[in-house]
Formats: sequence, structure tokens, C-alpha cells
Amino acid sequence: MPTQTPGALYDSSMQNTRVEHDALGSIEVSVDRLWGAQTQRSLENFPIGRHRMPLPIVAALTLIKKAAALENAARGALDPHLAEGIQRACDEILDGRHDDEFPLSVWQTGSGTHTNMNVNEVIANRASEILGGQRGHKAPIHPNDHVNLAQSSNDVFSAAIYMAATVQIEARLLPALHALEQAFERHAQAWQGVVKIGRTHGQDATPLTAGQEASGWAAQLGSMREEVARAARLLRRLAIGGTAVGTGQNAPAGWGESMALRLSTFTGLTFTSAPNKFEALSSHDGFVSVSGALSGVAAALTKIGNDLRLLASGPRCGLQELALPANEPGSSIMPGKVNPSQIEALLMVCARVAGNHTTIFIAAASGSLQLNVAKPVLAYALLESCDLLADAATSFRLRCVDGLALQETRIAEHLERSLMLATALSPEIGYDKAAALAQRALAEGITLREAVQRTGALALERFDELVRPSRMI
Repeated sequence: MPTQTPGALYDSSMQNTRVEHDALGSIEVSVDRLWGAQTQRSLENFPIGRHRMPLPIVAALTLIKKAAALENAARGALDPHLAEGIQRACDEILDGRHDDEFPLSVWQTGSGTHTNMNVNEVIANRASEILGGQRGHKAPIHPNDHVNLAQSSNDVFSAAIYMAATVQIEARLLPALHALEQAFERHAQAWQGVVKIGRTHGQDATPLTAGQEASGWAAQLGSMREEVARAARLLRRLAIGGTAVGTGQNAPAGWGESMALRLSTFTGLTFTSAPNKFEALSSHDGFVSVSGALSGVAAALTKIGNDLRLLASGPRCGLQELALPANEPGSSIMPGKVNPSQIEALLMVCARVAGNHTTIFIAAASGSLQLNVAKPVLAYALLESCDLLADAATSFRLRCVDGLALQETRIAEHLERSLMLATALSPEIGYDKAAALAQRALAEGITLREAVQRTGALALERFDELVRPSRMI
């Protein structure tokens, strides 16, 4: 997520300025900036933190403005010539040509009005220039009367954050999780013939194959990926058309449905008009559901990461059943040390995602009658979780999981020395006698087979018939 200081693009001592106007009067804006009065006021009044409004939200807002220009022109509410100028300005923004024109802080009005107006002003000034006008004159394109026609910040920003989250989930997060899942599935297939000792409660347990173990990790990721996809469907219902409080004041009949169709065409994703605009503006429970699913992904990745670093612990004094890729030196004082750094980075990301879920829960609960008033931080936290999980899952796969290797000699040693192979003896000699054999082997530091040999509890030939790890999986 961008962390440039909001306002860094604004120089309070600027010499070359123009005068922009809004309902509160006049304010100076640098002549080389496309934004207008309301953006400038936000820059000056909210110098908080180092978090800029994410560009995916700007892109979603821009798509809405482009769709609105088309729809308004089709309905005869906007001159087609003006609509063309707006569309061309929007296309420039979507091409990334004006990213520096969106400097506002996340920590602003809870409705996102400042960012909506930032987008309106940039589009209006650039569209005016395209059509032969000058920036700052609000002619021939006005940010409110033309770019924001039939819209309110309340419904537009609500729709934009849903769109931005949906695009990030579909384009980045779900593919990254699926690729990681497939990497573990490949290991599950390759390792299916390697029998190893299982462990429960941090103690030895009955055997399984390394492939079965890896299949559990793959299945975890698959389940959580499906849960994210299911929850994300809640974000396909857009508030657009509800305008200020959900009644649709100043928007024509059918506006929400028409806009959703246009936005679906632009993105290739299916969006619909929210059936109840009052709910869509005042609550964002869908964000909580999605964030909960992302927390599930974080929990799964934390478990998997901890499993891998435990199995790879060593290289001489740990379990040492897995070898991780050696990507970089691990210590500035201990020569030759290599650490599970990709796993550590992954676990830190998961901790952040868990913290973001708390933020999202509180923000989503911060509705005030007809409007949720914590939309910017709600969206920022969710987009950050999506971005971090997508990036971390990809890096973890490429720099750790793909290069995992079994330490089969060590695995065989652990299997041979395990006392839980006594489980296979219980049907033959009973639980108590099998337990006594395991306890004696532990006390004397010998194998289970050696304990059987010393006690004569069972013929060795019969022991060898019963205790076959490959038949215990």
C-alpha cells in the first residue's frame, strides 16, 4: 500500500498558484496540479499519518465516473461532447498518467467525500483542458454538475471500495492462494511413498506419509480460498444509485441497475445494484465477512508456516526432516547460519491481517444512522490485507515451498526409533503390555524391537509382521 506522506506533493510555500473556488470561498492551488479547492482543503486540514488513499480505490472511482458520463449522455442529461471529455480524462487516469494527483490521506472524512471530490476535480480540470478550457475555471466541465451528476459521495465511495476489493481479490489474492495450494499438492504427490512418524501434542504418534502431511496443507489452503471466494460475493452488490441516504434523490429511475451493468462490462466482473440501498450505505457487514475469511487464510498460513519451520529445524539439533532453500545468510555473528526467513515474513503478514480484522470490525460497526462513517479505513485495511496475503503467499511459494526437500535419512531414523509403533501391538498383546514395552524402551534408550527382544513379550518374527509402518498409514 502507498505510504508516502499525504501532502508531500503539496508545497505550502508554493509561488505559482491559481485561485480555485468552492462553497467556503477561495483557496490557492499550485498551477501544476489538476486538483481543485476541496482537495486542497483536505490536504491542509488532514496532515495525519503517512497513508495515502490506495490507488485501486481511485481507479474504481474513475470507472464509476466514466460509466456515469456514458449513462448520463445516453439519458440526455449530459452533452455528449462533455461526456467525451470526461471519458478521455478518465482513461488517462486509468492508464496511470495522473497518479500524483491523488495525494489525500486515508485519515479524512468518514464518507470518503474528500477523495470522491479529489477524483471529480482532477477529471473536471483535465477534461476541461482536453476540450479547450483551462484548469481552475470549472468550464466547460464542472466537478459537481457534470462529473458527479446523479451521484453522491456516499453511494459512489461505498461502491468504489467494494469494486476495488473485489478486483484485488479476484485478480491477485485468489490466484496467489491457488498457486500455493497447487505447490503443496505437487509435493503431496511426489512424497506419497515416504513414510514418516506423525506427531500430536508435540509428541510422537503413529506414522503417515510425507505426502499425506503435505496434502493436509494443500487442503487447508483450498478450503480457505473457497471461503474467501464465497464471502467476496457479498461485495458484488453496489450502493450506486442510493445517493445520499439510500432514497436515490437526484438519480434517475433505474440508475443503479444501469450503472452496475456498465461497471460489469468495464471490469469483466459481475456487479449488481444492491437490493436495499439503506443497508448498502449504512453498513458494511460484507467487509467483515470477507475480512473474517482473510483471517482464516492467515490462520491457515500461520499453521503451515510453523509446521515447516519446525520440521526444518536444525540443521543438526532439530527435527531436520525438511530442508528449506537457503536464500540468504541468517546471522551477522554466527557464520553459516541460515534462517527460515520467508516463513518469518509470512507469519508477520498473518499477524498484520489479524490486526486489520479488528480494525475492520470496529469500522464496520461505526455506522451512524443512514451512513457508515469509517469507510476509508475500512477499505484501506481490507485492501492491505489482500495485498499482503497475495504478495506473501507468492513469495513463500517461490522462495520456500517450491524448493522444499525431504531429508529421508533423518525421516527413517525418526521412524525407526519411534515408540508409538507400539500401537500396532495392542490388538495382539493388549494396550497395557504394549505400553509397558514402550515405557521400557524409553527408559533404557533402546528401540521398541530391542525391548521386545529383551522381554520376550513377543516373537521377533511376529513383531516384524505386525510393526510395519507402511501398513499403518
